[in-house]
Amino acid sequence: MLYLVATPIGNLDDITLRALETLRACDIVASEDTRKTGRLLQHFEIKKPQVPFHEYNEQRAGGKIIDILGRGQTVALVTDAGTPGICDPGFTIVRSAIEAGIPVTAIPGPTACIMALVLSGLAVHSFTFRGFPPRKQGKRKRFLEVDQASPHTLVFYESPHRLVAFLQDALDVYGDRDAALGNDLTKKFEEVRRDKLSALIAYAESENVRGEYTVVIAGADWEPSVLLTNGGEGLPQR
Repeated sequence: MLYLVATPIGNLDDITLRALETLRACDIVASEDTRKTGRLLQHFEIKKPQVPFHEYNEQRAGGKIIDILGRGQTVALVTDAGTPGICDPGFTIVRSAIEAGIPVTAIPGPTACIMALVLSGLAVHSFTFRGFPPRKQGKRKRFLEVDQASPHTLVFYESPHRLVAFLQDALDVYGDRDAALGNDLTKKFEEVRRDKLSALIAYAESENVRGEYTVVIAGADWEPSVLLTNGGEGLPQR
């Protein structure tokens, strides 16, 4: 059995009882970063052998993990933080396990995109998760333009080094929409900043932004007053 085990995105107390039970019971832990996972396991006094599994060794390590699973051993796949497969290694090993007839299940838990979404104050009943945008501006703008007319709330991940550039491109493509920035979620200095894209750009330019950001941007038809009057039963009709 392959277990996809969600781990805390910041606060270690967010780990679930099932996640701990699975980590204690499995034969091997496949880790995106064995050092970070090692600290997590040590914190909960769990001793398990680890196999590195990350974007740079997915094919080679994936084959090794499938062999381990094929011998009847159980493997718990974890990433640095959050749910495996969400902008982290995981998809390829899941596909390989399914094709090999190996059972796969998930132990649910924290995901930064969902936490930022529900804290954003924007519509949550219909959203599109877009992950990390391309690094180069031309590709990034084309990436954003795909959802220019979408009525769904949009969720992105971005690094602090490219945050301002991403927000500026979002402003150029979408106009000055309502948006939110989530940073250090579940940690001591957790912050969710809600404002227009232009104001969030000014904030990001004036602050020493650190850590990975989750950016939530209103959909094309976002009208808070309409949502309030229709009981939040759906997006406003065009």
